[in-house]
Amino acid sequence: MPGTWLLGSERPAAQTDDGTGRERPRALLLGVRGDEDPGGGNGPADPLDELERLAETDGVDVAGRMVQKRARPDPATYLGSGKVDELAGMVRDRDAALVIADSELSPAQVRNLEERLGARVVDRTALILDIFAQHARSSEGKAQVELAQLAYQLPRLRGQGTELSRIGGGRTAGGAGTGVRGPGEMRLERERRHLRRRMTTLRRRIAEIAQRRQRTRSRRRSNRVPSVAITGYTNAGKSALLNRLTGADALVQDLLFATLDPTVRRSRTPDGEEYTLTDTVGFVRHLPHQLVDAFRSTLEEVADADLVLHVVDASAPDAVDQVTAVHGVLSEIGAGDHPELIVLNKTDVAPPEWVAALQALYPSAVPVSARTGEGVEALRPAIQQALAGEREAR
Repeated sequence: MPGTWLLGSERPAAQTDDGTGRERPRALLLGVRGDEDPGGGNGPADPLDELERLAETDGVDVAGRMVQKRARPDPATYLGSGKVDELAGMVRDRDAALVIADSELSPAQVRNLEERLGARVVDRTALILDIFAQHARSSEGKAQVELAQLAYQLPRLRGQGTELSRIGGGRTAGGAGTGVRGPGEMRLERERRHLRRRMTTLRRRIAEIAQRRQRTRSRRRSNRVPSVAITGYTNAGKSALLNRLTGADALVQDLLFATLDPTVRRSRTPDGEEYTLTDTVGFVRHLPHQLVDAFRSTLEEVADADLVLHVVDASAPDAVDQVTAVHGVLSEIGAGDHPELIVLNKTDVAPPEWVAALQALYPSAVPVSARTGEGVEALRPAIQQALAGEREAR
């Protein structure tokens, strides 16, 4: 069920029931695309398929979608005026309470669309933040998500308080009233100060936890225990692979962003060398920069690792695009040049020709199925060889 942070304090009227008594809002998906090929990798991929998976993960029923082809989004309404009218008709006809855009919208775009559609409008960033908020379990994870939400909200207070700031104050004719602030503007400033103070508190708390984690990593290095970080696109099967390699019981769910808190386990190479395996948060295209900043201390587990075990969903039509997205985030956190071993997961369900095409692109990749265990025994010596190569390179 979506968090109230995404949907606001009032529940939307249009809802369905998933059979558990929980209410599920109905939503329309919205995108703007140029003439470029939206897909990539193994086959064609609808650009809104991933947004639909995100919406479903957040407990939203998708009632339809609209994509407009144009060079760039309209700065006022995201879509062109005619398409907005068409979308308003879809909102009415399909009894939708929510419209989700596959881009980050400006406060003005959200406000203008909501006025014309008569429905709540959120963007991709808000949707992902809401999913993270639902899946955060540890105190650190909750603090990181809250910090990301506040970083997203802070610049948008101006849009929320525009009408309030018109109540009074500001510069009047002849300069009279200069420096006098109306009640709306004062309230807006109080809200901003409150958010900034809360963000400072959260950053301090996250920094303290990050220092403890850094001390733990330092002890591992002093004991000469190599570290392997499992990373990859969300829902690629990272936690399932961790369980296969270590016998751990990390949470495995067919959901996007099921894992937010790092899980560290020990394993051994075939020659008996001990190393640590860390399961980390999954990535996604256009991962909100607020999340990358807030989760930087957690992502340092990847940046400080001796080896990055990059898990790829070989059954995904856009697997190559997913690899590119993960490499982009790794570069952003300072791990772009780390030794990497690509693991092609889900070979039990991926078409053989897709797996072959990916192996042609990534010759050193190891095909496995974390679900069945196929290929995992071949992965162990590959990890051993990659760690040995990393030691020789130092």
